Amino acid sequence: MKKAFFLVLFSLALGAISLSTYAQVLEGPPRDGVYDKTTIMQVQPIPYPYLREADIVWTRRIWRVLDMREKLNQPFYFPEKPQNNWRSFVQIIMDGLKEGTITAYSNESDQFLVPLTYQELLDKMERSDSVRLPRADNPDILYDTVIKTEFDPSNVKKLKIKEDFYFDRQRSVVEVRILGICPVVDEIDKTTGEKRFEKNLFWIYFPECRNLFAKNEMYNLKNGSAGRMTYDDVFMKRMFSSYVYKEENVYDRAINEYSTGVDALLEAEKAKKDLFEFESNLWEY
Repeated sequence: MKKAFFLVLFSLALGAISLSTYAQVLEGPPRDGVYDKTTIMQVQPIPYPYLREADIVWTRRIWRVLDMREKLNQPFYFPEKPQNNWRSFVQIIMDGLKEGTITAYSNESDQFLVPLTYQELLDKMERSDSVRLPRADNPDILYDTVIKTEFDPSNVKKLKIKEDFYFDRQRSVVEVRILGICPVVDEIDKTTGEKRFEKNLFWIYFPECRNLFAKNEMYNLKNGSAGRMTYDDVFMKRMFSSYVYKEENVYDRAINEYSTGVDALLEAEKAKKDLFEFESNLWEY
């Protein structure tokens, strides 16, 4: 009877040890930090104020370029490879498209007319090149093969931004709303290695993406990870550097179509200055 009792106790002890060992395996890696970051998943974007058509008495459409190589914009680009919960801006967009939380639209137009599935988007961005390579066993014999180049988010160095400025007479304010964002890559000549032109990849509708941007933090240059700042905050507070490459005009042409070099830069600065002066000239003191 005692032997049976000790056998039962021994089996229970072994079971408890195995369960504790199994539980330790399932706990996952140790926390990479001093606290659990849970607030970011509960953040909701601040809703836009309601607008009536009768209250909008002036609008101006602007297209900008955000160059992520500029110092102020570098947090958009890094890290080149995802690290823990830290991802680059383009990587966040690609993950959102893969999950289906946001929609990509064709690069043929910035009017969000033709939606694309994630697979259709990959087929457009991935490149297949036919090359002739020597055989491993006999280098004198060449064979044809296809090399597939997958899309790398780190190749995106610029973003195009489409936005509307407007004057709301109900609240007596001039505000701006971003409508769309388009990642841009450089097309490189394979023979010379020189840049040929810039290619628009796809457009995303910014109001649809605000929930995604509000749940992803941007690196804070001043306070590090302690100062929470989401990508939605960055865009809404205009905490980025950019230049105007097109403003709404009767010819529907970009600045570089009628100005080049320094003249194009001056024309872009003039467009920004006109927006500032319009707002300041509304009031007299």
